[in-house]
Amino acid sequence: MDRPTNDQDIVEILRAVRVGDIVSGTITQVGRPHGAAVRLDGWLGLASADIGPLDVSWCRLPDEVIQVGRRVTAEVIDVDEERGRIGLSLAATENPELWAFLKGLRPGEVLGGEVADVQRFGVFVALDDGPPHPVYPGVGFISIPELSWRHFDEVSEVVEVGQRVTCSVLCFDTYQGEARLSLRALQPDPFQGFADAAREGQEFCGTVTKLVPFGVFVRVVEGIEGLVPLDELGSMPIETEQVVQVGDRVKVTIISLDRDARRLLLSRKKAGSDPLPP
Repeated sequence: MDRPTNDQDIVEILRAVRVGDIVSGTITQVGRPHGAAVRLDGWLGLASADIGPLDVSWCRLPDEVIQVGRRVTAEVIDVDEERGRIGLSLAATENPELWAFLKGLRPGEVLGGEVADVQRFGVFVALDDGPPHPVYPGVGFISIPELSWRHFDEVSEVVEVGQRVTCSVLCFDTYQGEARLSLRALQPDPFQGFADAAREGQEFCGTVTKLVPFGVFVRVVEGIEGLVPLDELGSMPIETEQVVQVGDRVKVTIISLDRDARRLLLSRKKAGSDPLPP
């Protein structure tokens, strides 16, 4: 087959390809670490195509899957017009039931399931209506920030293995073949409720919860913490530890409240001088 005569030909080919298309071809080169170049069948073979290392397989070793000359059927997961490249996934087609389930999910959809495993980086959920994952304890995954709006030190403070949960779908992860879920999305956001009633210049008596190099965090009401930047701690430059300690009660004033970023900035030096309540 003749190569295209100019870049516009390649662009037209790529524009005809859609993420989610199933295509076939032959592996022409195996790279390191374990990616592969593929010559697609027919007119698609005029464009470059490759399988990234993380898209080879969810449960088999790359050497078992990709070899020069091997015929493969893969799913298109990326079309890059600038680089003239089609990104492919073999993992998508080795577990068609799982992939079809993931592709059918929509952001905001509510799913139920059972906590299958709790790790320091997140929680795996075995979904009621989803297939099993070939590697992980469950197809659903909740990252640490999506577990709760409130602060917690250990995942076990929020969920435990065997617990029933109801979550909102955020997206699905192409590399891991899992549904990314949120537990907190179905809970009221306490920050927004706080923002409804709070205003700049309002004073609070709060508790210091954490010291950081750039200031201190103060809990102004249950579940709501704000940052007092270093230059708002006092009237003179001074080390944080010399001003307050964790557990101290301090008077602070709101100087900025950002709903979208869920960020609360406070000032200690702008607060009134009345004594704190016992």
